[in-house]
Parts: sequence; C-alpha cells; structure tokens
Amino acid sequence: MLPLPHRYVVTAAPAAASWTSPAAGVSDLHTAAPAEFDGPGDRWSPETLLVGAVADCVAITFRGVARASQLPWTAMTCAAAGTLDRVEGTMRFTAIDLDVRVTVPEGTSDALVHRVLDKVKRTCLITNSLTADVRMRTTIEGRTIEADGCRT
Repeated sequence: MLPLPHRYVVTAAPAAASWTSPAAGVSDLHTAAPAEFDGPGDRWSPETLLVGAVADCVAITFRGVARASQLPWTAMTCAAAGTLDRVEGTMRFTAIDLDVRVTVPEGTSDALVHRVLDKVKRTCLITNSLTADVRMRTTIEGRTIEADGCRT
C-alpha cells in the first residue's frame, strides 16, 4: 500500500451524464438518474454507485483480510441493499443491509472465519465513511450469523 493520505479524482459532467477518471486504463462510466427519480433506470446512478461501492469494498476487504489471515475460502459474495429516506427534511441513506455469503472448505476453523469477518467489519473503509446504519447478515456453509454492521 502507498503511504496515506490517498487522493482519488473523478470528474462528473452532467450534460454527458458520465464520469471520467484521469487514471490510466479506467473507462468512462455512463450514468443517469435512477427510475425512482424519473430517470431511465438502465444505467448506474449515484445511488447505485454508492451501494455498489459498499458491496465491493466489503468483498475486496474480505479478500485481503482472508489472505493475510490464511483463511481458505472457495466463494464469497456481498449483496447490498440501500434505503434512501427523508430524515429531518433531508434525503439520505439511512441503512445499508449486507448479505455476505462465504463458502469455506470442510474443517475450516469457525473461530478463524469469525475473526476474519470481524476484521472486515472493522476495516471496510467505505462503510466506515458513511453515516447510514450498516447491517451485515453472514451465511457460512448454511449457518447464519447476525452482526450489527461493518463498524464496531
């Protein structure tokens, strides 16, 4: 990892409804308002990008923490659902519900899986940056664990 702080730059152009990034090899991302705001509903929107960033960060964080912890795993998915609501006259995301599914080889230590998932909850930088309540439901080999969110 490069030394902190990191800086990320993106340019949004409302007339073109796209985002561009000066990073080499990163393609433009065409966006539109979601159907809930009278948009076409067929492109990424700021709302879906935010919820997608949460799911992606949890998945990438899991991969790194599992590798560092030597946790063997065969599959992992993180589905995210964000709730946008009006609070005290301001629209904002009030909750993001995560459904994390992890498959590990038979005989994998439950304690190790729990340690990895706890560290993922504590270190997911996107969820740590949000004010929305982030709740995680994790399924491991058919067992379900309820957790209070991605931050402790």
